Amino acid sequence: MAEEQAPQGVDPTIPSVARMYDYYLGGKDNFASDRAAAEKFIEIVPGIRMMAQANRVFLRRAVTELAGQGIRQFLDIGSGLPTQENVHQVAHRIIPDARVTYVDNDPIVLAHGRALLSDNPYTTVVPGDMREPKALLDSPEVRASIDFDEPVALILLAMLHFVPDDAVADQIVASVREVLPSGSHLVISHAFAGQVSEEAHARADRVYRSTTAGSITSRGPAELAAYLEGLEVLTPGIVPVEAWRPEPEEDVTIDFTLPSILGAVARVP
Repeated sequence: MAEEQAPQGVDPTIPSVARMYDYYLGGKDNFASDRAAAEKFIEIVPGIRMMAQANRVFLRRAVTELAGQGIRQFLDIGSGLPTQENVHQVAHRIIPDARVTYVDNDPIVLAHGRALLSDNPYTTVVPGDMREPKALLDSPEVRASIDFDEPVALILLAMLHFVPDDAVADQIVASVREVLPSGSHLVISHAFAGQVSEEAHARADRVYRSTTAGSITSRGPAELAAYLEGLEVLTPGIVPVEAWRPEPEEDVTIDFTLPSILGAVARVP
């Protein structure tokens, strides 16, 4: 992406977590600052590219499962830059008129998403910030596309780890759960450091302090279980994303000592 193409109000010298994630996935919608920051993080967590790819596979598997159960509405908060196997592409293979709403606060994400989906009547891209969940959920754009009287699949994929304050993260989850009617599902994934050294923690923190997000925070299975308390967690529970319903031929070992992205899908009873 040429830096002179940055939308008004976007400083291309400040790394964006959405564009860094795009780089991890092998995308081209990123600036030199994003690539430099991402490469620094890859030095600390060499497996981050594979984790990011596994996170996308987890999203595909979760959406396939939920659309197969008849869920017709998907709200993806912090959707990031469009890539392959987006929520609408997966859901529409099963339910062609499923409603999919993408929410993000990155101007480049919004511009690219709207351009890509301008001719899709069942998919909407709207601005919003998960740190203001009530405003996001009550926005006219979201309310026009999502009927909260019917089951919704609400997706928080690799987002909450950019919220360092546990109380704020708890409130975000509580707010989104509050609007979900019975039969809805919460799809969540989150960075988990495992048993990495304090020095590696500090280095990773320095990388993400330079980004638009300002931080990255590890949370483990116990924290994710607290987010899902009272919900019906689908098998196999809270696991590294690559271990969420892998294909029979895949050889997956679950090791909670290693850095990973944890994932889970849970139903509102």
